[in-house]
Amino acid sequence: MGTQKITIVVFVFITAYLADISLAEFSTEDCASLGFIKANLLCSSCDQLKDFSLDQLVEHCKECCHNDDSAPKEKKYARAILEVCTCKFPAYPQIQAFVKSDRPAKFPNLQIKYLRGLDPIIKLLDKDGIVREIVAIEKWNTDSVEEFLNTHLEKEEDDDRGFLKTNLI
Repeated sequence: MGTQKITIVVFVFITAYLADISLAEFSTEDCASLGFIKANLLCSSCDQLKDFSLDQLVEHCKECCHNDDSAPKEKKYARAILEVCTCKFPAYPQIQAFVKSDRPAKFPNLQIKYLRGLDPIIKLLDKDGIVREIVAIEKWNTDSVEEFLNTHLEKEEDDDRGFLKTNLI
């Protein structure tokens, strides 16, 4: 009877230990060493790894992510400046495609600046015109740039539309 009690105690201990391991989250440092930024990683992003045949990263990604519904709301900025160098367009064809398309016109509070020798970046400014964030976008595609701007830029209404809305019959 004594060995049966010991076996049960050992079983309970091992089960509790394994449950504790499976519920443990990776620390910020652990995630950084794996290439994940824990503070910004949404769990929906982990699911997308499979689309790129990166299934082996999903488990670690899930240990570092935040549920999308509990994630903090994205901060909105009044303006953005996309800075690029036309001489580097061949190295960044997706950025060139974005700049030369009609997509920038969708963002009246986006300015495109051409600066010699600069890799493409987006500067996010507050309502006072102070740069609050700078994001390197050299590896982004056109859809990523547009999605980022939709997420982080405040929506500006055209003055004409506002005027028309107030005069509706």
